[in-house]
Amino acid sequence: MNDYKKNLTMAECCSIPRHAMPHQNPAERVLNFNEVALGWDRETAVEEASRCLLCRKPQCVTNCPAEVDIPGFIQKIAEGQFLEAARILRASSALPAVCGRVCPQETQCELTCIMGKKYEPVAIGRLERFASDYALLVGELQVPDPTPPTGKKVAAVGAGPAGITVAGDLVKLGHEVTLFEALHEPGGVLVYGIPEFRLPKKIVRLELDVIQKLGVRLVNNFVVGRTATVDELLEEFDAVFLGNGAGAPSFLNIPGENLNGVYSASEYLTRCNLMKSYRFPDQSTPVAHGKKVVVLGGGNVAMDAVRMSLRLGADEATILYRRSRKEMPARFEEIENAEEEGVKFNYLVNPVRFVGNENNWITGVECLRMELGEPDSSGRRRPIPVKGSEFVLDVDMAIVAIGQSANPIVASTATGVNTNERGYFIADDDGRTTKPGVFAGGDIVTGAATVILAIGAGKKAARAIHDYLGDGVWPEFVT
Repeated sequence: MNDYKKNLTMAECCSIPRHAMPHQNPAERVLNFNEVALGWDRETAVEEASRCLLCRKPQCVTNCPAEVDIPGFIQKIAEGQFLEAARILRASSALPAVCGRVCPQETQCELTCIMGKKYEPVAIGRLERFASDYALLVGELQVPDPTPPTGKKVAAVGAGPAGITVAGDLVKLGHEVTLFEALHEPGGVLVYGIPEFRLPKKIVRLELDVIQKLGVRLVNNFVVGRTATVDELLEEFDAVFLGNGAGAPSFLNIPGENLNGVYSASEYLTRCNLMKSYRFPDQSTPVAHGKKVVVLGGGNVAMDAVRMSLRLGADEATILYRRSRKEMPARFEEIENAEEEGVKFNYLVNPVRFVGNENNWITGVECLRMELGEPDSSGRRRPIPVKGSEFVLDVDMAIVAIGQSANPIVASTATGVNTNERGYFIADDDGRTTKPGVFAGGDIVTGAATVILAIGAGKKAARAIHDYLGDGVWPEFVT
């Protein structure tokens, strides 16, 4: 074990290059569903941690929605105290091993790392993964002693990142928490959306085991809005948190979208991930295996879907995106992984029609060439159609990955909880809704976003719920 170099100068810290993450060979990984990123050994983690300058005013913490003590846990890794590093992480985050894999650190904590102003930033996410994995997989993670019970009961609806965070934070404060999940497995997007090769489900299960050991009660196959309404939950619980996500797929609404062979990314990935159809026939849920597959979209979900199609045997898998590579919202790492695996990228094209045969099966996608104009409200340059540039791509399968919308089931029975024109719950910055005792956060408030933003929303809501359970005060609703 390397000793922590306590007297390392700034120049010595800066002289250590940022360490790369080892990956499976692209030619091999497209033939399996194992995790692509292989993780670090102890020596690599200690050396990377030694790059941290331990700033007095760490901007990385300011830019972390989970409010993790980043210099604190990194210093413990540098000292070789890996379990202590994991304890510091888990004090702020219920899902550190998940965050270390799927959070966009490059636009959050690492973006404001002081090292990054002149050199490469400290690899905070990779260090988070290392410490969390060490504790989970070595099996020595210490669960804090239970807090004296307050006698208050909270229902958290949706066992995704926001709901898990609320449950984990509140149970540590002594409240009795029940986490309700509509599906047969908890985890939300972590289990139905993100593929095994990017986030192993074993890691998600281990993270959930921790909050259950803390005392969170988990109830699966419980559809709020059908099994029970929000009002009925309020009869039993002192507060309710709605973190049911944005699980309804969005579509293009273009001709031919109902053809056989056209799928939403939500259905495709749910079948593959949650229902394990990639193991068919060992698992009973089948999934389509296209040979010439196109995926419409440029986000992380699109990358997940197109990379999944390659692993399921596609001869050709192509991303169709109406802007350029520079404007793609997917993480650079995911785009790079897809490129290495042989995914084709067709930029500045916009699908306008799906073409089918007499049996109503898709045979092609008609597209228009685009050019970029002035930036729109998202800050990205607006795509403008090029007249007369129509062309048709021959395909036998298309996956639409252009985002998700709010599922109306919960909202339809949540009387007094207002929604906006898109069906998302209206909540203030602390998650309070228009109905006293009901809080909401994550994708069901913001629309589909990142795991770390849902965790951040859960942390704010947990604090507000704790305050409400203590004093019963419900301030005038102001968004």
